[in-house]
Amino acid sequence: MSEPTSPSPAFGLIIIGDEILSGKRSDKHLPKVIELLAARGQGLAWSRCVGDDPLRITAVLRDALGSGDAVFCCGGIGATPDDHTRQCAAAALGTPLALHPVARDLIFERMREVAAEQGKAFDAEHPDNVHRLNMGVFPVGCDIIPNPYNRIPGFSCSGTSGSRVHFLPGFPVMAWPMIEWVLDNEYQHIQRPGERQERSVIVFGAMEAALTPLMEQIERQHAVKVFSLPSVDHPEYGRHIELGVKGETAAVGAAFADLLAGLHLHRASLGPEMVRS
Repeated sequence: MSEPTSPSPAFGLIIIGDEILSGKRSDKHLPKVIELLAARGQGLAWSRCVGDDPLRITAVLRDALGSGDAVFCCGGIGATPDDHTRQCAAAALGTPLALHPVARDLIFERMREVAAEQGKAFDAEHPDNVHRLNMGVFPVGCDIIPNPYNRIPGFSCSGTSGSRVHFLPGFPVMAWPMIEWVLDNEYQHIQRPGERQERSVIVFGAMEAALTPLMEQIERQHAVKVFSLPSVDHPEYGRHIELGVKGETAAVGAAFADLLAGLHLHRASLGPEMVRS
């Protein structure tokens, strides 16, 4: 199996499906992928959602395959008329589609299991089973992602600059364990659980513009990111700013100490402090 050439790629997420954009279903992948990455000391750099439009899907996948990032793409890899992801992946790669031999065997294995459960003889030439093989028609040269739920696999493709796009079903019960498998097999070498931290403090009555020079100073002096989350109607704190720093644990402590010192110089009114790993 190919591995990403970058020692620490940025992670992205693509969610495909009209049902998300129409509101028929609520996306659950974004918070779960953030959770799975955080548990491994990584973060999500970007996310995009696109409907079932082949031209748009191809354009989004072409961007992902040229990004240098590790990208999870959820949805549209089935074999019904509204599933376009496999075809769009091939178009974005400029690669033909073909039935992957491992996918073929896995699909047939699943069909044998289903036939046995129904007390029927397995017929590989039955039109339904022939059609199901379309779910294993992937861009040539891809790698298989095993599906522990029903054996119907996903697939991974390599792009330029070390990009890897991992294609998964839209169903969370299938996609999430498959994402974990990818993380723990392709990206195990960059996992850093517990090595990243976020520390913040509630600041009452301050304006972001007045605090911006302090925020810029902290980023110049420390290898962290500063964030500012204003709220005007919080049920407990009312109007406030949650101001904090995030990054590697070793750098966050000193940066947060300097942030607090700067806020005291501003005579800011401070509330609770928070730590998130």
